[in-house]
Amino acid sequence: MSGSATGSGEPRAAFRAGVRDVLPALPANVPFGVIAGVATVGAGFDPAQAAAFAGMLFAGAAQVAAVELVDQRAPVAVVVATALVVNLRYLMYSASLGAHFRDLSTRWKLVVAFFLLDVTYALSVGRFEGRADVDPTGDGRWYYLGTALPLWATWVGASLVGVVFGARVPASWQLDFAIPLLFMGLLFPALDGGPSYVAAAAAGVLAVAGFGLPFNVGILAAAVGGILAGVLAEVSLR
Repeated sequence: MSGSATGSGEPRAAFRAGVRDVLPALPANVPFGVIAGVATVGAGFDPAQAAAFAGMLFAGAAQVAAVELVDQRAPVAVVVATALVVNLRYLMYSASLGAHFRDLSTRWKLVVAFFLLDVTYALSVGRFEGRADVDPTGDGRWYYLGTALPLWATWVGASLVGVVFGARVPASWQLDFAIPLLFMGLLFPALDGGPSYVAAAAAGVLAVAGFGLPFNVGILAAAVGGILAGVLAEVSLR
């Protein structure tokens, strides 16, 4: 390892520090995971498939978007493309975080990539760049895992609750309404400036305009269009 991600600290101490730092973020993932589990079962996945989906994908918004498209019988290419667009921000995260893990083995890099989330990125970068000089437990990979594993366990556990609950709820309850409500709950707190409002407005208009298009490509067009509109708005304000 290189840079501020290295250190003489003991791996166990670094791991415990990561666990300690991530604990306040865990409760917020519970309702999201429950709804994702309900939605996955509602889309026709059996409980074992739904549980595996949550554990292997581990990307909340992309998972729910993919489930919604699967439920609408969208082509696999559209499902994959939409999930990739939703997760485009991870390209920027990985470029920033990669400087601290460039000397890891390929196996470790795959582990880091799998667990890359908003929370793991924010906590790890804050530690590596802001507190490394005063932190005696600076082994970056173990701190990173300390933040990531509790998040993963919380997400999978909450999803399992949703899977069990969703499998027992009659279809007539139509719990799929929770998906748009969930995305609205994620959207509004993220609106913190002009470019974000432009991106949301553009995506909303494109989603409505593209409703009913073959293969549900309207959703993909709305995602791409919203991102481009937000980027253009931010560039114009500089």
